[in-house]
Amino acid sequence: MGLFRRLFGDGAPDGFTGELEKDETVIAFAPVTSGGHLVVTSLGLWVPDEPPRRIGWHLVSKVKWEGSLRVVEAAEASAEGPVVLLEDLPAVRFSVDRPDRVMRAISQRVEGSIRVRERVESPGVWILQRKIPGRDGVVWQARGDAGVDLAAVREAVGPFASKLAG
Repeated sequence: MGLFRRLFGDGAPDGFTGELEKDETVIAFAPVTSGGHLVVTSLGLWVPDEPPRRIGWHLVSKVKWEGSLRVVEAAEASAEGPVVLLEDLPAVRFSVDRPDRVMRAISQRVEGSIRVRERVESPGVWILQRKIPGRDGVVWQARGDAGVDLAAVREAVGPFASKLAG
């Protein structure tokens, strides 16, 4: 642990039990009404599980304020050549009293992780090039709109993946 962290702490809220990486920086946090904290860091969004867990910015699919913070995490389902195919997990909601700073920080980091966006209108697939926090390089990802199955995503991404593979 660096001298700064030993003297001043790591910026995480009191009671936060997640284990931050050596170079992970806390940017914002908010207590969750049901317990625990949402903690925004340079590497991802920590959510209050037991123990707390971090979702890397490249796997945060959607975040929206709907009276509570609605977070959709993506799971890496398979690959089509160099493109990782994602499937959205069920949305999870977090009730926080003051979401402004956390929402702004989350939005900035999710948008900041995206380097390139491509859209395949039919069947409704986004192809993204994203930076993975804490690592060098980027990853190509594809995810379908709601209701688009993985087979349709794979088919839509096939020509794009072939071009990337060279």
